[in-house]
Amino acid sequence: MTPRTLRSTLTLIAFTGVLAVGACAPSSDTDTSGSGGGDGKETTLTVWSWRVEDEAAYNKIFDAYEAKHEGVTVEFKPFKATEYNKILATGLAGSDGPDVPQVRSYGQVEPTIASKSLVPLDGKVDLSGWDENVVNSAKSKADGKLYSVPLARQTVQMFYNKSLFKKHGIDEAPTTWADFTAAGDKLLAGDVTPIAVGAKDDWTLPIVHEVLAAPRFGGAAFQKEVLSGQTSFTDPDFVASIDVFTQLAKYFPKNVTGVAVTDAQTLFSAEKAAMFPGGSFDMAVLKKANPGIDLGVFEVPAPTGSPEDKATTPGWADGNFAVNAKSPQREAALELVKWMSTKEFGQMVADEVKQISAVPGVTYNDPLLRQMADSYEKSPSPYLLLTDFRYGSPSGTDLMGKGVQQLLLGSKTAAQVAADIDAGVKTWFKPTP
Repeated sequence: MTPRTLRSTLTLIAFTGVLAVGACAPSSDTDTSGSGGGDGKETTLTVWSWRVEDEAAYNKIFDAYEAKHEGVTVEFKPFKATEYNKILATGLAGSDGPDVPQVRSYGQVEPTIASKSLVPLDGKVDLSGWDENVVNSAKSKADGKLYSVPLARQTVQMFYNKSLFKKHGIDEAPTTWADFTAAGDKLLAGDVTPIAVGAKDDWTLPIVHEVLAAPRFGGAAFQKEVLSGQTSFTDPDFVASIDVFTQLAKYFPKNVTGVAVTDAQTLFSAEKAAMFPGGSFDMAVLKKANPGIDLGVFEVPAPTGSPEDKATTPGWADGNFAVNAKSPQREAALELVKWMSTKEFGQMVADEVKQISAVPGVTYNDPLLRQMADSYEKSPSPYLLLTDFRYGSPSGTDLMGKGVQQLLLGSKTAAQVAADIDAGVKTWFKPTP
């Protein structure tokens, strides 16, 4: 048993009882100055996260940090994702929170910032040269200050089974909309579900919308216009982008609104469906379910009538790290978070966590991860309803998810769904001319 494994085991034993009340003991150290490293004092920093599946990877990453920071121990404590927000809020409100919490991004981190739980990082962490869309995920809309360091960039694209494509006479990924629909027709004729969509889970439908139709509403160009008030979600191009679901519905599983995302993933992994529209975060899940699958990814070509006939890769930042304002070791916690903005950390995220790092200049050994990262670099597009329309309620993603369900059930048209999104976000969103 390695020292870290032993520490993790002892920590888990001590921590089990506290989990029941939704919080855990903070760092208990002989050093409260936060200095650590080379002065004979010991500092233990706790890092909380909702990524249980990444525990081994983070332990390896923090081993590397400890090796260069004498006297510092980093304890990674993951929680169940569905319970994390409540556990974190409880911990940050009291004295039992982590030194370094993993926090949400964009609109979802605003309540945490508003509670004064996080240390502003302006002048302490340098993110110059980073993707603006990524940096915005870590800033507050209220005061414009930086409150966290982005961990990863998530991208959305179409996963496909290369072997199934070839089996049905499709030699390569489609590069035009006509090629894309022709591939769907060939797969249907071969008794294969062309596109595995799980519309029972409404949260995934805005992602599917971005994969299938970001070019149809204009991507980044539309983002600028809608944020400035030059257009709205009732714009004909945005309505047409929602109508893409209607055009492609025949390629989805039967009774698609009763199909869960996990069912769609299983359908694809079992090689009964040829394509799966999803995020870069889905890659590990798909590979684990079927290690032998001949997996590929591509950008869905721009639908007919798109403002620009160019495919895009939508993306956003996800899973930022911050400093707890109540940490008794703020300086040591800040040093760790600063390190998380370095290329060394970013490279380990790519290699160990298998995510597209938020840090610029990272290289990718996994060919699919490299392809997704390269595609985003060449033709980026924001996951609009997440990056800009989750700062109030109802959120853009909630409205789109429920609206597309109604569209697929036949109870609403694309124009009605778009009108509902527009009316819903206007209850809290104010354009900035």
